[in-house]
Amino acid sequence: MILTDTHSHLYSEEFDLDRTEMMQRAINAGVSRFFVPSIDSNYTSKMYELEKQYPENVFLMMGLHPTYVKENYLEELAHVEKELASRKFYAVGEIGIDLFWDKTFLKEQQYAFKHQIQLAKKYKLGINIHCRDAFDEVFEVLESEKSDDLFGIFHCFTGDLGQAQRAISLGMKLGIGGVATFKNGKIDQFLNK
Repeated sequence: MILTDTHSHLYSEEFDLDRTEMMQRAINAGVSRFFVPSIDSNYTSKMYELEKQYPENVFLMMGLHPTYVKENYLEELAHVEKELASRKFYAVGEIGIDLFWDKTFLKEQQYAFKHQIQLAKKYKLGINIHCRDAFDEVFEVLESEKSDDLFGIFHCFTGDLGQAQRAISLGMKLGIGGVATFKNGKIDQFLNK
């Protein structure tokens, strides 16, 4: 059996003090694969360093995280395109729409999401979707890009049963994260159906 961490930003600052020890604990516990999504261009070199340290264990994604879509989003998307053209990645991600903290860049997030889906199709890669307080907006983009070569996963899916069925009908898988265990989690609606 192969245990896989399907989504972890192992290169981020939060792991700086104990990254080596944490990775060794995970590997010792049998987790042998780590799929690592991108955030923005500021983290690319750190992702590559992590991959170099753990070439048998770390599998990189490339994308622009929706909460990092700001005034310079076109420059960031150009970086994503350049990186995707230059080497192998395992998915385009983490991409999507997040309206929890700020709605200022909604139009830019929608554009970035759509553009990165098109890049995923070009490179025949799956997408790793981040969706927070934005199911309608995410589905609008997904439906506009629906095709046989669109596939991926909603990481840490928090929607309801109808949204789950809609996501699956669009060729997506559902990642069930730790939030499903929260007191206000919705996991019961899936288990009782």
